[in-house]
Amino acid sequence: MNITSLLSIILTLFCLMATGFLCRKLGVITNESSKGLSKLILWVGQPMLILTALEKAEYSTENLTVGWQVTLIGFVMHLLLCVLAFFICKALKGSPDQSKIFEFSLVFANCGFIGFPILDSILGDGVGSFMGAFFVISFHLYIWTWGIMILGRGRDDIRMTVKKALVNFGTIPCLIGIAIYLLKPLFELPDFCGKVFDYLGSLCTPISVLVTGALIATIPLSKMFTNKKLYLHSAIKLIAFPIVICLLAKLVGLGDTYILLVTAMAGMPSAATVTMLGELYDIDPAYASQTVGLTSILCTFTLPVIMMLAQWIITI
Repeated sequence: MNITSLLSIILTLFCLMATGFLCRKLGVITNESSKGLSKLILWVGQPMLILTALEKAEYSTENLTVGWQVTLIGFVMHLLLCVLAFFICKALKGSPDQSKIFEFSLVFANCGFIGFPILDSILGDGVGSFMGAFFVISFHLYIWTWGIMILGRGRDDIRMTVKKALVNFGTIPCLIGIAIYLLKPLFELPDFCGKVFDYLGSLCTPISVLVTGALIATIPLSKMFTNKKLYLHSAIKLIAFPIVICLLAKLVGLGDTYILLVTAMAGMPSAATVTMLGELYDIDPAYASQTVGLTSILCTFTLPVIMMLAQWIITI
């Protein structure tokens, strides 16, 4: 793991976030444009990011093995996070809506938009995003099943359906990307297809981080930085969970690369999806924004430390 490369990408993301913050304060990014950019990322950027990672990867039996192993690891890790978050939130007191946001954002991390470039900096360019593309399969299935069930507690208008779980902006690109990858021995896509995927996928990280910064600019910073519960959430999300995941991965005998993978994914800030769903279903969107905002800021400091700790744990 190259700590210098990791610090470089972390600082880059922080500067992009700060730029988004200033753009919102100066009126360059407005509420309308922010929502439009979010849709662009959700409908175009994210699918293309997944397709790019799988289209670029060299087909081999070894890579295919890595793919299904990462997918399985992702399912187990999300299951563990779901269980931990459920009991943690059950023990804490709070309003029903804030408890939902607290639990949801503990489980689901920004493992795509921010996760892919972080993984590339840790595991190597192309390698990290390839593994990340398989990891997010579990993310999308869990978010549209267990995630919707969390938000739907006590509500009759929010229901988990098989269609939502199987047909969404994450699972469909994953399935198409896997199909493209598996068919590589038979035929290769024309070069222009790969370039289209790459250009559109490259929009994902900068725009999503700009939007995150713009989102933070709409939050009363005094409330965000003085809310003790948000710091508790951040400590669990950004420190406790990745350490627990790292130690468990070491104990069960996962390889060094897989330990770094799961630790990094567990240490990502809360997924921006929580804000979008909070607004969509009117579940305390302000608190959801503060959760995403604070974890995104603090992650720039916690993740390098967590990854250095993971590197040390690997050597034990």
